[in-house]
Amino acid sequence: MSRAVARGTAINLAARLAAVGLVLALTTVAARLGTEQQGVFALFTSVEGLLLALMSGFGVALARRVSHHGESSPALLGAVVLACVAAGAVAGLGLWIFSRVGPPAYASLWLLALAAPLLLLAPNVAGLWLGQGRMAPMALVSVAPPALALAALGAVALAQALALPALLACWVAAKVAVGITLLVLLARRGRLASPDLGALRAELPFVATIALTNLVSLANYRVGLFVVERVLGLSATGVYSIAVMVAELLWFVSGSLTQAVYGRIGTPDRERAAQTTLRALHLSWLALLAAAPLLWLAAALILPRALGPAYADSLLPLALLLPGVLAFGGASAMSAFFTNHAGQPQVPARIAAGSLAANAALSVLLVPHWGAAGAALAASLAYGVSVLLLARRFAAAAGWPLATVLRPGRHWADGLRALASRTGGPGR
Repeated sequence: MSRAVARGTAINLAARLAAVGLVLALTTVAARLGTEQQGVFALFTSVEGLLLALMSGFGVALARRVSHHGESSPALLGAVVLACVAAGAVAGLGLWIFSRVGPPAYASLWLLALAAPLLLLAPNVAGLWLGQGRMAPMALVSVAPPALALAALGAVALAQALALPALLACWVAAKVAVGITLLVLLARRGRLASPDLGALRAELPFVATIALTNLVSLANYRVGLFVVERVLGLSATGVYSIAVMVAELLWFVSGSLTQAVYGRIGTPDRERAAQTTLRALHLSWLALLAAAPLLWLAAALILPRALGPAYADSLLPLALLLPGVLAFGGASAMSAFFTNHAGQPQVPARIAAGSLAANAALSVLLVPHWGAAGAALAASLAYGVSVLLLARRFAAAAGWPLATVLRPGRHWADGLRALASRTGGPGR
């Protein structure tokens, strides 16, 4: 891997750390309002995540046109913008209806419904930079929403006592503001043209598969949270959501590395794409193996003091989640290989669907008996099995034995030397 990849990884990781720090600050506000309020906040952001996952295929398709085919069409970008607004409007109507007739825990979704038409713009338009491997603008897009939300919440706090509705309103307003600003900037720079709906129509099968893949994947991460809410109530949901949030911090490391090499994985050269994927996979596992125990120790020291004694109950679920989350950290690189290089997003989609089914079934079985710890154990088991299956498919596609993928060996040392090098040329 070259200096450019190392630099891109560093930029992406720094941006993700900044973004997660800001989100943690917002979560701390919600958590200190009470465990039930934290439960509502976790469900609200989880539903938002599912919406973004369902509509994320446009951005991935745009990234693939740029990285795999070398195209950057303002007309296609215009079509993506139009599709995002239209799809968001339809989704917003569904969210508003659900907020009225669904369980009380989801009553706040009307705020998300209002924002939905503009909520999808930034994450999908960012596909342009993802395909180009430009991490700096992507970093700004990831950091700006939580920064604006926190600033707005600070202004509200000066005028009145903080409450959950104000937090949710600041959250969605910030994301809408970023989407509108991004749209104006692209238009002024001539990056948008009259929508080429024909070009977008040709991408729809790919877009739909990506959407299904991402939706199933995120549902796999959140199904335990929804089961805990149904079985144990909002207070337990709030506590368990903290364990989930902390465990998933590990993925900011592996995700940053995958995004930095995403364009290179998209190369038509299969050997080069597979080697890049393998190095990203092994470096991710190495970094997460070192980070996981430190993360748990930090959580044990900080959570009860920063959020309140009630959140000490999140430490056992966190310990059970971390092994599965660590293993699953390698899935992002392998999924990128099938999605961006091979154009076969159905491969990770099928594996994610199986993992979701196993996770849901195990959660329903274990949560009534073991509480939130049961949800964490269910997730860890499902993640581990899905990574093993995905590694098997990746090894077959690359023409390697499975042991080459699962046993890093020299690849860890090679990858570390290449990533640390300040003078090396472009990677193979």
